[in-house]
Amino acid sequence: MAVYTRHLPQWKRDEVEEVKKNVQEYALIGIIDMYGIPATQFQQIRRNLKKTTIIKVMRNTLIDHAFSELGGAYEGLKQHITGHSALIFTNDNPFKLFKSLEQTKTKRSAKAGEITPVDIVVAKGPTSFKPGPIVSELQQAGIPATIEGGKVKIRETKTIVKAGEAVDRKQVGILSKLGVKPMDVGIALNVAFYQDQMYLPDVLGVDEAEYYNRLVLAVQQAFNLSVNAAYPTAFTMEAILAKAFREARSLGIEAAIYEKDVIDGIIAKAYRQMNTIKVLVE
Repeated sequence: MAVYTRHLPQWKRDEVEEVKKNVQEYALIGIIDMYGIPATQFQQIRRNLKKTTIIKVMRNTLIDHAFSELGGAYEGLKQHITGHSALIFTNDNPFKLFKSLEQTKTKRSAKAGEITPVDIVVAKGPTSFKPGPIVSELQQAGIPATIEGGKVKIRETKTIVKAGEAVDRKQVGILSKLGVKPMDVGIALNVAFYQDQMYLPDVLGVDEAEYYNRLVLAVQQAFNLSVNAAYPTAFTMEAILAKAFREARSLGIEAAIYEKDVIDGIIAKAYRQMNTIKVLVE
């Protein structure tokens, strides 16, 4: 394995060895993307995470070397190395790490030529702009505008750039004036390797509220199915017996079976029928 790094200067050799040491000490290793993060924000993020997490900034070639020496499944992590990569080590599970990193993100304006990760939508409604060149600027950017009450008003909600498309210079200018900031600034987790499994962002980005609601719905549906199918379990036996009692009582009343537990219901039904007939004949 040393063939990958035997010609490295000592300081690079030390960097690779530190990665290998951290892999042994921490349950999770991840590759993060730090593109566009100001140095001050990065240092603040680092300080906020330091109790549970180590961020190792190093050259991509050295990250590649380290994964080559580790071998096995670590080789598969190489494809997730980007132009501004760094390594992250923690004992947290990947879902908790992903959530922590997402909470560090802030928003910024788009730059000309940048690819937007989300649809850029401008909502309809009044603006603070007075009539002037801003109207034609809005229209050139594909945003229908009019004058109302001495102010510029956007006539309809418009998606002016779709996710995956580049933002052009005209759109950048008008979005900046409108205060629309579609770009995330913060550490992005490209991949996490935890308990011999690779986790990508599309798996880790769990909506916890939606997940909880789905679990609740699943429990409710399973409970109802058990009760309606008369499939007894420790959780549904009481409800099944209660349902059976109600159905047996209703059957006894409808069939006029004179039994002590339904006689009151039979009499009440007869009384209601009597009153109905009385109303009809009066």
